Amino acid sequence: MSFSISCGPLSAADHEAVAKLLHRSLVQWYESRLRQGAKFGDSHEPFLLFPEVYEALDPGEAVTARDTQTGEVLGVCFSHERETHVAIGIVATAPEAAGRGIAKQMMVAVLEKARNLGKPARLVSSLLNLDSFSLYTRLGFVPGAIFQDMLITVPEGGMTSPPPTGSARVREARSDEAARIADFEHSQQGIRREKDFAFFLQNKVGSWRVLVSESEDGSLNGFLAMSTHPSFSMIGPGVAADEETAAALLWRALDGLRGKTLVFLVPCAAANLVRTAYSWGARNVELHVAQSTAPVAGAKGVVFPTFMPETA
Repeated sequence: MSFSISCGPLSAADHEAVAKLLHRSLVQWYESRLRQGAKFGDSHEPFLLFPEVYEALDPGEAVTARDTQTGEVLGVCFSHERETHVAIGIVATAPEAAGRGIAKQMMVAVLEKARNLGKPARLVSSLLNLDSFSLYTRLGFVPGAIFQDMLITVPEGGMTSPPPTGSARVREARSDEAARIADFEHSQQGIRREKDFAFFLQNKVGSWRVLVSESEDGSLNGFLAMSTHPSFSMIGPGVAADEETAAALLWRALDGLRGKTLVFLVPCAAANLVRTAYSWGARNVELHVAQSTAPVAGAKGVVFPTFMPETA
């Protein structure tokens, strides 16, 4: 089986093919290694949201691998250029095409783009998948912060624990606050991605909410975005100046997702926040690690990564 690597717009037919590939890839890997393939369901349709969102957010930036004879999509890698870096989203290869170097060739294409732009590449990868972890480190990525994947079911009536300190200072972000949020993340993490926040606040593809927390003087001290789409309920991305603010943002986000079962990522180093999440009924189901080809020095604050759009 020979294949070719290309970067360009995804057609409507490609969306269907990519969704099927994502579904099959995840089911096969988690079932063969962990006997957990069933958690991704029987249908690929929820995964249509991934190509729809990525193509709306960054048209033509998807890297695909296709069978040179049939044109069948054998692999996909979503990437997005931002002010300070190139972010890499989900990377997947068709199970029947595994072991042919497809993932590596797609990553090489993205890294070449990053080098041409003079920007580092960033991603979040599962620590359970040693194949992908090893691939990324071979390609020059350096592991950084480790995150716990916390699974929680929010009661239909909302959070039963009392609101943490600072919850009263959390509010819905205004439609004109994308630049302000991006500036705050840059001050804490050294990266900037205003385009992502503008996309969330415009809320045209998918279903998004953004919360912000302000200090008493009105300055921003945290934000937290979330997907409320039926196919993809998840909290993140977000950054908070401290664990108290992070807990307030997280509680408000969860309370707004009543009756939902969802995953959120919390830095292992944020020990108080991790214990708080456990006290709310969350349990750890996986570990992820942030990786970059040029780690940012002096990063601070509490980070909530996500899987779409993904930026470590």
